[in-house]
Amino acid sequence: MSNPNQLFLLADHIKLSLLERQRAQSLNLDADSKDGHISRSLDQFRDGLAALEKEQKRLEEAGDEEGALTISDALPGLQKQYNDLTSQFHGFSSPSSASTLTHPNDPALSPDFEHATTSPTASAPSAPAATSSTSTSNLRPKGARATSKTVRFTDNPTSPSAADPDLEAQLFGGARYRDNPGDDSMGYRDEAAGMTNTQIHAYHQRILDQQDEQLDALGASIARQRELSMQIGDELDEHVAMLDDVDAAVDRHQGRLDRARRQVGRISRAASESKQMIAIIILIIVLVLLIAILK
Repeated sequence: MSNPNQLFLLADHIKLSLLERQRAQSLNLDADSKDGHISRSLDQFRDGLAALEKEQKRLEEAGDEEGALTISDALPGLQKQYNDLTSQFHGFSSPSSASTLTHPNDPALSPDFEHATTSPTASAPSAPAATSSTSTSNLRPKGARATSKTVRFTDNPTSPSAADPDLEAQLFGGARYRDNPGDDSMGYRDEAAGMTNTQIHAYHQRILDQQDEQLDALGASIARQRELSMQIGDELDEHVAMLDDVDAAVDRHQGRLDRARRQVGRISRAASESKQMIAIIILIIVLVLLIAILK
């Protein structure tokens, strides 16, 4: 994510999530369930800043001064927002970070932030506030159409209009991922339509519980694989020890065979020498007999 506009939009998304967590705390609901989502969003924000710095260096090397200057102008504000949002997430609030949390980057999200920052006891159920069609965002790319935003924080949300933009698609680009693209089952937007804040929170909690169960099952499977790997390792060690013993035995028997081969060689040479001596003696005896007969 090397687009400053996407990072500003992600910062607004994190701000709304932090405000939603504060709202859940004020309603005495379990707000810790959102910490994982906010932490992942902050990690994505940090990675986006790093990618943006690399993109700035690449543009400078390529000679694109306008693009590098655009990123250079946006980086300090994005870095400050990241630091303030991280401080807010970890509970280190300050006037500067509080101001960052309550001020959106996109003016079109101002109604959402106003509703999120109102007291739950003082706010009455209301329909999503309409934004002016002529309002434009200084973060929106050139040529982009101005669109209205759906209020995220409402006690009785209405069904989203078909013309409302998909915030996740703006953040991550393209359509949301599906395991089966041809599956017509309801997604999160369809499931959450018509739910109150309490029902949405319970729905999120149920999803997190299911994910926890799946992670527990995955952890148990990994533990079994670890035990199996350790057993395989122990057996391999035993086989290595057995092979070492076999190698030592083979060396001993090889030494014995070498000694036996040398002994056989000596005996063979001795027998060959004795045969030659016998042949010489027999020839001498024959010679003597022939001399005696011829005389």
